[in-house]
Amino acid sequence: MIRAGLLLLLVVAAAVTILAVTGDAGRASVVWLGWRADTTAAAAVLITLIAALLAQALWRLLMWVVEAPDRAARARADTRRRQANEVLTRGFLAAAAGDGSEARRLAQKAADLADEAPGLARVLAAQAAEAAGDAQAAHAAYSAMLGFPEMRLAGHRGLMTLAAAQGDREGALRHAEQAFALARTARWAWRALLEARLEAGDWDGALELVQGALDRKIVSPIVAERARSALLAASAARLEHAVEPKGRALALDQAVAAAKLQPGFAPGVVMAARLLAADGKTQRAAQVIEAAWKAQPHPALWLAYRDLRTDETPRGRADRLRDLAALNPAERESRILFVEQALIGGDPAGAEEAAKALEGEPVTARIAGLRARVAFAAGRPDEARMWMAHGVAAPQEPDWTDLDPEGRAFAYQPSDWARLVSAFAETGELVHPRHERRERTMSDLPELPAPYMERAPFLEGAPVEPVLYPVAEDAFGDDEPPPAAPPRTPPRRPSSRRRLASAPRAAK
Repeated sequence: MIRAGLLLLLVVAAAVTILAVTGDAGRASVVWLGWRADTTAAAAVLITLIAALLAQALWRLLMWVVEAPDRAARARADTRRRQANEVLTRGFLAAAAGDGSEARRLAQKAADLADEAPGLARVLAAQAAEAAGDAQAAHAAYSAMLGFPEMRLAGHRGLMTLAAAQGDREGALRHAEQAFALARTARWAWRALLEARLEAGDWDGALELVQGALDRKIVSPIVAERARSALLAASAARLEHAVEPKGRALALDQAVAAAKLQPGFAPGVVMAARLLAADGKTQRAAQVIEAAWKAQPHPALWLAYRDLRTDETPRGRADRLRDLAALNPAERESRILFVEQALIGGDPAGAEEAAKALEGEPVTARIAGLRARVAFAAGRPDEARMWMAHGVAAPQEPDWTDLDPEGRAFAYQPSDWARLVSAFAETGELVHPRHERRERTMSDLPELPAPYMERAPFLEGAPVEPVLYPVAEDAFGDDEPPPAAPPRTPPRRPSSRRRLASAPRAAK
């Protein structure tokens, strides 16, 4: 309207300017119903434009009057929409804050106002019932959502949560399965199904879920790869001691596949190496461990590598372990292995030199035991006993706790494997169930044949001759004779066969 008026004014101004420049005002005559009007051309143009503006203004006024009812209805709808949005916002905030009574009051008000968003009102009603602790009302609200295609996924999730809270695991699993079938990207449903499979020890079913999640792009390829590696290792652990040759062959294939997918996953690598060695494929087992050592060293790896061959001299075994440590020399486990291989090869000087790289490491029970062995090999039993004393109170290393007292690596229960699969898939890091449960492990501290030497300064005994102090003659009275001096006993010499009673046997 304003733009049209401005345009007309510009036209009038242009016409008047043209007439003024030419100097010819012109003539205009209008004859209508017997009436005749004579005027100048400029006046006729102005009259025409003014008449057009008045006609347009009258027309807009008439339309404004005609559209007044619709305009009022739209204003009421906008006001109602704003009120509904405000009520929904406050209701969801109250439900999130756990104020069940306020959330239910606002949910009832939203049901009357939110005509254009009934889905949000239903969701608020369900969450308000949950916040108020009314499980029956929440179940009814979520069940009502199943009747609307766009709300079925939310309904199944709410019902799954309620069933899980009430201990109905089968009902929760059923709703998760239905939701996973409805939506290709329902990660929460996939996660619930995966946890159920892991808890039941259904490794094959969990593998299918992981592959399906990868196809649906629910998880990233790296997460799927880590999950598959851990699941294959868990399945191989179950089949490792199978009676049927087919089961053992399947365990070997799965363990090798797990090691290939994730060389840094020590449980799968150790299992693959053990099964390959049992199958007579020692060289391939060594290659698997070497690849894993390059990726992520673990004490169970070099112990498995050490035991691959039993027909070699200590020097040959030490050389082989030194080559393994040289594959990743900067890692802590490699620096420890350099010390171990020197001790195995009977090289005390080399062990002392390698142990210098561990001086900045925190003193754990394992480090203390290693330093004690180095000191004893170098002919310093007193220092060895000092390290043994440190090791008794020192903390354990989580990786070392993966070895049980018999030296078996990753001898886990199905529940431990389930937790390991979940944690490794998400973070790529190992968990240590035995460390968390504070279970006994393979000994950290060796049993050293360290006798109590006479030359040990802190073991030297008291003087052989007793010291006699002068006593007054009448100290014991006139009638009582002084007590006889105690008989002299020869000094006891420490036995050279005595050992530390608390030192456990060294791991071989």
